[in-house]
Amino acid sequence: MWWLAPLASLLRVVARPVFGHEIAATHPPVGVGGGAGRADRGQTTLTEATLQKQFARTTRSVSFSVREWVRARHPGPLEAFDWDTLPDRPLGGGDVSRLVDLSHVIEHGMTTYPGLPGPVISVHLSYEASRSHYEPGTEFQIGRIDMVANTGTYVDAPAHRFAGQADLADLPLERLADLPICLVRPTLSHGDRAIGPIIFDAVEVKGHAVLVHTGWATRWGTEAYMSHNAFLTAEAASLLAERGATLVGIDSLNIDDIDDGRRPAHTALLAAGIPIVEHLCGLDALPAAGGRFFAVPVMVKGMATFPVRAFAIVD
Repeated sequence: MWWLAPLASLLRVVARPVFGHEIAATHPPVGVGGGAGRADRGQTTLTEATLQKQFARTTRSVSFSVREWVRARHPGPLEAFDWDTLPDRPLGGGDVSRLVDLSHVIEHGMTTYPGLPGPVISVHLSYEASRSHYEPGTEFQIGRIDMVANTGTYVDAPAHRFAGQADLADLPLERLADLPICLVRPTLSHGDRAIGPIIFDAVEVKGHAVLVHTGWATRWGTEAYMSHNAFLTAEAASLLAERGATLVGIDSLNIDDIDDGRRPAHTALLAAGIPIVEHLCGLDALPAAGGRFFAVPVMVKGMATFPVRAFAIVD
C-alpha cells in the first residue's frame, strides 16, 4: 500500500480525462506512510479497493498492474511521478475477470427461426460514393440492414406477448445489465426436450439472470436446430416468475416448445415483466457459479423484440 501516495498525485492529473470528473485524495492517504491523513470537504481517501473499482470501469478487466495501466494512459514522461514506486503486480491480489461472448453473429441471409426471413445486409453509402462529400483521402461507409426483430440472439419484452405492455424503450437497464448469473445445466436424455421445475429447486433465482444451458446451440446453422427444441415447461416458467427471476435466457430455438401454440413459458415470464433472451450460445464457457450477465437492446419505441450482444463477465 506504500505506492498509493505517489499514485494519488498521478490521479489528480489523469482523473478528468479518464473518469470525466476530478478525483481527489488525501496525501498521504489514511494508513499510508504512517500518516493519519485528513480528507478535506469533497475529497476521498484512496484505497486499493477504490483504485481497483475506478480502473475496472475503464478496462473490462481487473487483472492488470498499476504500472501497465498508467503507461497505457500516459505513455509520455511525468516528471512528478516516480514509476519505480509502482508495484508491478495486479491490483486486488491478482483476481482475473474475462468477457464471454454469448451471442450468435448476424450474417446476410441467415435463418434464425423457421418461416422468418433472414436479414438483408447491404451498403447505403459506399467508400467510393462518399469521397465526393469529403476532402481527398477521407472516406466513410454507411451500412444498411433489413431484418425482422427476431434475428440472432435477441430479447423479448413483455409487449412481445401482451399488447400495451412494456416495449424495448420501457425495459429498465436493471432488468438487462450487470445481473448475477444463475446457470443451470439440465441433463437431457435422447429425445427428452422438456425442462421442468426440479432443476431450479436447489438454486437461487431471485434477482438473477437465470441462464439455461441445454447445448442446443451446437446445432446452430443446421436443420436440426429448427425443430423439436429443448424448452421450459409451463411449471418451470411459473416457478421462475413466482420466485422473482430478473431475466431468463436459453440457448435454444425457443423458450417454449414450438409445437405448443399456447406458449406457456412466454406467457408466464412476460406477464411477470421478466425479459426473455433466446438463441444464446457459449454457455459452456461459463463457470458453474458466479459471473454477471448483460443483454441490452437499443431503445426502440413500439418494438418488443430486438437483437442483443449478450455477454458475461466472469472471474
